[in-house]
Amino acid sequence: MTTEAAAALYEAQHIYQMQGRPIAIYNPHDKPVSDLPVIYGFNNGGRPGWFSGALISQDGKWLGGHLCSSEAYMPHDLGILEGSRPDRHEEFKEHYPDGYRMEFVGYDDVLSHEGIKKAAELADEKEKQATSQSKG
Repeated sequence: MTTEAAAALYEAQHIYQMQGRPIAIYNPHDKPVSDLPVIYGFNNGGRPGWFSGALISQDGKWLGGHLCSSEAYMPHDLGILEGSRPDRHEEFKEHYPDGYRMEFVGYDDVLSHEGIKKAAELADEKEKQATSQSKG
């Protein structure tokens, strides 16, 4: 276990290193970036040391998550920042082979974020359809 002071120093160093890094965009057909579908990364809550980072596509597909000690680590750990987590981007490219853009939403804005609300509604609809088909 690390001390609180060491953890705070490490987090500050991480924030400094990530500062100014652009958001990851995959755009193989050079479309206008605003036309690309979005993959949302967000802080889904928790408590200090145990925050749940989550990823959902604009069309409602769950694309993973990550347990983080602080929201400050989420944009890197979820693959939101350019050059971070190339392993995650392989799955993202499978889901959106024609391109996508990333967006991170902090905990304070998740419940009011229209894009995440719509993606969650679509995910719920897909779940209900899958459940009714398995019963039918």
